[in-house]
Amino acid sequence: MTIFNKLNVGIAVSSFALFQLSFHVLSSWISSRLTSGFNSLDQKKKIEWNTRTASTFHALVVGIFCVYILLYDEAINADRVWGDPSTVQLNLAITSGYLISDLLLIVFYWKAIGDIFFVIHHVVALYAYYFVLDRGLLAYFANFRLLAEVSTPFVNQRWFFEVLGYSKASKANIINGLLMTIMFFLGRIIVIPIYYHSVASEFGTEAFYRLGFAAQSAWFISSIVLDIMNLMWMVKITQGCYKVICLIGQADAKAHKNGSSDNMKKNI
Repeated sequence: MTIFNKLNVGIAVSSFALFQLSFHVLSSWISSRLTSGFNSLDQKKKIEWNTRTASTFHALVVGIFCVYILLYDEAINADRVWGDPSTVQLNLAITSGYLISDLLLIVFYWKAIGDIFFVIHHVVALYAYYFVLDRGLLAYFANFRLLAEVSTPFVNQRWFFEVLGYSKASKANIINGLLMTIMFFLGRIIVIPIYYHSVASEFGTEAFYRLGFAAQSAWFISSIVLDIMNLMWMVKITQGCYKVICLIGQADAKAHKNGSSDNMKKNI
């Protein structure tokens, strides 16, 4: 094992420990001081709240790191298959620690937060990231996949608003819902053709054949599975956004009707 691989393992272990600490201690301590609504939640909701807090923190850290790498890491942008993976590996080590932590929590608290789709998502992602961390290949594409995390804070915030009793027609909920839909579409859907165009440009090259069958299979299978799940989630998010827009329309119509009635009474 090289020194850098030891560094990756250390970061992954530290990440795992940090997110476990966040779930068991930090999230509850901070949340109870930020909002009184947290203390009134039942135990199942508190468990999910704490997992989503960790999820949001992870998404913010790796999301910002991803954008930086995409814009400024010349090595992986110059060679998308075999470019120097050092910076991406650091980010993936953080993500791997988080995914393992979250996967264990899902299994342990299955009755509260169990979801087979999240289990599939985490396992598939970890399998794909193994090749980047162990063999240093496909760093550009791994980083591209991680850009999906930019939408996660908005998805979690929608849930926070819901359990705190915010009206779906409230201004905060509407703004977050629209941002969630936009960011999910930009970070996970609109990038699909761009991603696969980049994949196709590498297909059949010498660099592609050097990957070997195992890495090629992990690359294609994980990408397809994750994108199918993203499309399924996008459908649900779009349906939710449509309902919110309808609520806005109904509220405006009601307000207009009430205003007209008041004017008629004044005239009478």
